[in-house]
Amino acid sequence: MAYTITDVGALNVLTVLRGVNKEADSIQRQISSMMRVETAADNATSWAAATTLRSDDNAMKTIDDALGVGSAKVDTTYTALTSLIDVVSKMRSTIVSATDPANDREKLNITLDQYKAQLDTIVYSVNFNGENWLLNRDATAPAQRSVTGGFVRGPNGEFYPQNITYPAADAIMIDTSDASRGLLTKSISADPAAVPARNYYLLDAGSTTPATGTQISISVNSTSQDLQDMLNVLDNVLSNLNTTATGLGTMNARIEDRQSYVETLSKSLKTGIGALVDTDMDEASARQAAFETARDMGTEALSIMNTSASKILILLE
Repeated sequence: MAYTITDVGALNVLTVLRGVNKEADSIQRQISSMMRVETAADNATSWAAATTLRSDDNAMKTIDDALGVGSAKVDTTYTALTSLIDVVSKMRSTIVSATDPANDREKLNITLDQYKAQLDTIVYSVNFNGENWLLNRDATAPAQRSVTGGFVRGPNGEFYPQNITYPAADAIMIDTSDASRGLLTKSISADPAAVPARNYYLLDAGSTTPATGTQISISVNSTSQDLQDMLNVLDNVLSNLNTTATGLGTMNARIEDRQSYVETLSKSLKTGIGALVDTDMDEASARQAAFETARDMGTEALSIMNTSASKILILLE
């Protein structure tokens, strides 16, 4: 004769053990991967939010790289401008020397030509990452120079980059298409009220549209008025160079502020991602210990029930 014993208690213990083992395995995976939410199946809301934050963090890394490149461009241009200011200042001193009849004007003009060559070299050598903010060769000059400085998200999650900009015209020193657009190639009035006009320019870049007026140079025929006019024009050039350098310095300060902001925001994004999906190791360790204890107790309880059932079967034999 066969006997069937249905032990409800044992079945309940087995059910509990299966649940405990499942939870223990889940906690172990969380501890091993250090992630509480790995896939959308774990927690769809947290996973989706963390995915968006990761996308933003990756965008921040790209922006930080772009800011680094932009800062280098501005630094390179600013350094070139300080060199231009130094050379133009020396040109001014040379013309001042020419006001003294005792000085050899022919030799002074040779020195002046050497300074012009230096200006030309400085402008043409300012090339960073394929861009030269001081030189324009195009028929249509760019409206502005820009550096990627951040982004915003639209109401539906759209990505909109933000740029730090600088008026391109303010930085053009030599323009080979239209001389009037370059500070060093354009015609500048020595005295706006003078009739006829007394205009001078520093460099002849062979522009398609050349400058009007007279190129700054010294000769034995240069009058005191000529020399004074050239000094007035150089003062104008120096003033504009200083203004341009100041503008670039302000732009660089904005880039540095943005770099600091991006670094802070990136840290905040990482913290937010961690709060959404990372495993709390202290909590997980405590839960793992509790599940192991529960599993041991369930196993022991099942063992006791099996032993009791065996005794009953002996009696029924």
